[in-house]
Amino acid sequence: MRNLILATILTFGGTLSAMADDIIKVQTDKSVTEALDALEAAVGNAGATVFARVDHAAGAEKVGLTIPANQVLIFGNPALGTPAMQIDPRAGLFLPLKVQAYEDANGQVWLAYEDPKETMDELDEVEKSPVIEKMRGALAKLTSVAAQ
Repeated sequence: MRNLILATILTFGGTLSAMADDIIKVQTDKSVTEALDALEAAVGNAGATVFARVDHAAGAEKVGLTIPANQVLIFGNPALGTPAMQIDPRAGLFLPLKVQAYEDANGQVWLAYEDPKETMDELDEVEKSPVIEKMRGALAKLTSVAAQ
């Protein structure tokens, strides 16, 4: 299954990092803000809803601390989320989807997200459902578009 994810991401562009801990990372030459702006636009163009944008670095500043640029976009599409929750209402614990854009210690910016198949692996019927592959494909496509 991981080969399917890799093939999907490489098909849509972007550079894939190692998939440690079920986190998929896509490298970008954009800044964190530019990458998340592009992701937000791609999400809107795909007909999904943006629920929130969290700026972790700004939050750290408010308490006198600093971290490199780090933002999370929280978004969803009832056409994908609702079927998962119809199968098992606990899928709502893992929805809506979210993607993080962050700058690492070397100044490299990444888009990162959890693989929904791995996130919902305790929900057997959801994990086996075709909706999971649709979520995986949507995340791969959206992050690839945002990274370019």
